[in-house]
Amino acid sequence: MTRSLQAVAYRRPSVLESSAAGRRLGLETSQGATPSGAVDHPRFFAGFLTSPRTASAGLLAVADVAAARYHQPQLRASLDPVVTGNGDRLRFESFSGCGGVYARLDVLEAGLDGGEVGHGTTNVDVNNPLREALSRIGADDPLHLRVGPDELAVTTLDGPVVEKKVPLPDRWLRGFAEAQVIAAGFDLRAELDADDAVRFLRALPRGGGRSGAAGPGWVVPSGRTLRPTTRAVPGAVCLPGPERLAALQRVLRHATSLRVYGPALAPGAAATSSAWEVVLPGMRLTLTLSPDAARGFSGEGGVLDALATDEAAADAELVSVLLAWEPRIDIADLAAASGLSAERVRAALVRLGTSGRVGYDTAEAAYFHRELPYDAERVERHNPRLRSAHTLVAAGAVALDGAIGTVTAEDGHVHRVRDEAGVLTCSCLWWAKYRGGRGPCKHALAVRMVRRGAAVTGGAVRNGGGVER
Repeated sequence: MTRSLQAVAYRRPSVLESSAAGRRLGLETSQGATPSGAVDHPRFFAGFLTSPRTASAGLLAVADVAAARYHQPQLRASLDPVVTGNGDRLRFESFSGCGGVYARLDVLEAGLDGGEVGHGTTNVDVNNPLREALSRIGADDPLHLRVGPDELAVTTLDGPVVEKKVPLPDRWLRGFAEAQVIAAGFDLRAELDADDAVRFLRALPRGGGRSGAAGPGWVVPSGRTLRPTTRAVPGAVCLPGPERLAALQRVLRHATSLRVYGPALAPGAAATSSAWEVVLPGMRLTLTLSPDAARGFSGEGGVLDALATDEAAADAELVSVLLAWEPRIDIADLAAASGLSAERVRAALVRLGTSGRVGYDTAEAAYFHRELPYDAERVERHNPRLRSAHTLVAAGAVALDGAIGTVTAEDGHVHRVRDEAGVLTCSCLWWAKYRGGRGPCKHALAVRMVRRGAAVTGGAVRNGGGVER
């Protein structure tokens, strides 16, 4: 697994302080992206929280996921959450060290009291002393939140005094990209009121942490609650590794409802991802789970088609100029402003998502703008199937004949790729094993690339990729 060290520098540690006016929570930021460009320590908000204890619990839940490895839990992780200011809300995001759980706390306008919310994205320091202090926040304690350095710190501190070096595996970065693509295919499947939500979540098994842990693999709406089932049935939602919802326990006492999201399923379908959203006063906490506790998001392959098309790359470059940290991206408005069709705008947003430049909010069924503070272009450079497909195309290994493509792989084996109602199937072992459940294989990707190249040039591709006009 390719890994690198990300240096994250803060002016000082984040801290919860007490004063005569109440508690003051200062979350320190590192270098981040803003409308005016990169800023060493951007400031996104200074004001009060309307529900201090709830916000503290939600932030701790996001930090729990950032510090967790649900598969092989004996290996610890430590990844600072990401915060995005969207003008009317703050979003705190994290990914588990094992790459299988994505968490996001949306502190909405109703959860903020006073102060303007800025625009931009950066890391935020959540250290162990701060976690302990947040866990002791009282119900009636006024809590002033500052995201970014205060004015005194800006003028009196010379350079960063706190630096962390955290490992960033390529699969972790790819997971951020895959999670938003997968969530865009979810619909609301069930909603439970507060009491039923608490009963259901508290009854879930908490142990294990490995694939195959005891617990329901599927749940289906039944009256006012969800009941377990042993297989996919219409209306069911996959609950892969129920112990991975443990972070939701932090906020259950404050919950007003539980919403469950997932894709439409055919009877007997394979395991899928799902999203679990606890609605809170002025906030939402969402956990999105990969299809298996031992399976991270990075290998799902949902972004590969978008990465394989030059048209989407050009469209994404155009659309990116029009983004302005919107909390809810309006596709119709983007289509009008860019001159692209709505379908091409959606494809461009998927492409932007592969580099962490947009996320997806299941509650609002809409993309939102953010800029991950990492070298997210590695998502494309280090995707093995995409690299292999480019290699096959460059080697002239693809030949097209109508709805059939043949690909001569590196080992000399010839694979047949067929177009079946717009879905490219393949004779390779990858397709036989996953049947498209983890995205296209490298041979189908290569055929799609060559097809699109032929469509752009107006030619027909035959004989190992040569273009006949």
